[in-house]
Amino acid sequence: MNRYPLKSCLIMLIISLLGLTYGCTVTTREISSEQEVIYDEGYHFSDKKNIVDALVGSLISKPPLSTASGKPVMIVCGVANRTSEHISTSAITDDMRQALLESGKVRFINETQRENIASETDYQFSGRVAPKTRIKLARQVGARYMLTGTLRSIEKKQPHQFRLKKKTLI
Repeated sequence: MNRYPLKSCLIMLIISLLGLTYGCTVTTREISSEQEVIYDEGYHFSDKKNIVDALVGSLISKPPLSTASGKPVMIVCGVANRTSEHISTSAITDDMRQALLESGKVRFINETQRENIASETDYQFSGRVAPKTRIKLARQVGARYMLTGTLRSIEKKQPHQFRLKKKTLI
């Protein structure tokens, strides 16, 4: 009998198994949120930081905030997403609010608690709360400035080319 074809097949099988085992291993690495990593033309995590830094820097360095006396009160009314991507605009406004608070230039009112405050005020003046312990009406602070806006993207496709894949710039 000829043993060489059997040995050849066995060696080829072992090499194939080793190739599959070591060729399909998965590796991971940590990426800092400060590191700019761009995989494609879409929105990625470093874009939010760049957007927030640019907007907050502009707000703080220009009137009316740069010339305001004291700490003016602001309200965040949200940012509309007019892009084709799912972008958490509330994450952008939350980061902006945090950066503006840390700057020490402004104060914010909590617009999401208005209904709770109004409900509590109504309850206290319903006759169920002693007049001595009631809050005083019209003691809330009103906002002087409103933080709102729109997030937009401009999409530009490259002209017809002899390529398998067209590139899009956003």
